[in-house]
Amino acid sequence: MNIKLVVVGKLKEKYFKAGISEYAKRLSRFCKFRIIEVPDEKAPESLSQSQMDNVMDKEGERILAKISDREYVYALAILGKERTSEEFAKELDKLTTYGNSDITFVIGGSLGLSPKVLKRADTQISFGKFTLPHQLMRLVLTEQVYRAFMINEGRIYHK
Repeated sequence: MNIKLVVVGKLKEKYFKAGISEYAKRLSRFCKFRIIEVPDEKAPESLSQSQMDNVMDKEGERILAKISDREYVYALAILGKERTSEEFAKELDKLTTYGNSDITFVIGGSLGLSPKVLKRADTQISFGKFTLPHQLMRLVLTEQVYRAFMINEGRIYHK
């Protein structure tokens, strides 16, 4: 199984890198896990709607270039479907049972994901209505993927 995160921007904070690295190491016994960073589009602080759309389109093209047709894609979006950890674990298990061995999660830039990326996604997932820093979301997502594997194995980590 291959799990990939396609994310906009570079991870700078050492403490996020350390946390993600720890969960990536733990995940290595279950899957091939990797993170692909695409550059964020530089933009001024204040943008018009058309400028925002342009930024999201450019970032979206970079994201889509990293996704193949065979990948099952989760787009992280505030308006996506919320799941419990158990539901998420069951969903991942079902995907792999039915032949989806390449699963990709997409985290957009500060403005969100372009309509093209959302259209390409097989599903949208939300971790709640809070807005979280994208660097923190990488860590939370990586931990939840690890948790899903542990749930599916019936391991005590989940409790």
